[in-house]
Amino acid sequence: MANPILGTTLLAVPATALYGALCGLLILALGLNVSRVRGKHNLFRGDGGHPELQAAIRAHGNAVEHVPLLLVLLLVAELCGGNSTLLHVFGGALIVARLLHAVGLIRGVSAIQIPGALTTYALEAALPVYVLILRPWG
Repeated sequence: MANPILGTTLLAVPATALYGALCGLLILALGLNVSRVRGKHNLFRGDGGHPELQAAIRAHGNAVEHVPLLLVLLLVAELCGGNSTLLHVFGGALIVARLLHAVGLIRGVSAIQIPGALTTYALEAALPVYVLILRPWG
């Protein structure tokens, strides 16, 4: 696909682009939430022992820890010719899982957080297997 502005040829990866952008916005929102809670407590280093700030920091940190790997695996699956519907199932599950985990962690509701974490782990198991099924080596 040609980019008329840059005059370059781009490889289209629409599923990864969509879920990468949504995950980027989620991580931005979680980072802004950390800043908001820091400002509320007038605390700009550490967590000061504030459970609300601890939860905000972990929700952001946990997303930063898990999302990049899953997006890389989604990209590899897409570049290896993965099924579009399945890529959207994986990407949609990623967004839902990370939202559930973050909301559950921030609000202290494990009934929401745990399904988000388990879905994330399921994706971390399923996506590498799917990439191996696609046989990217030939």
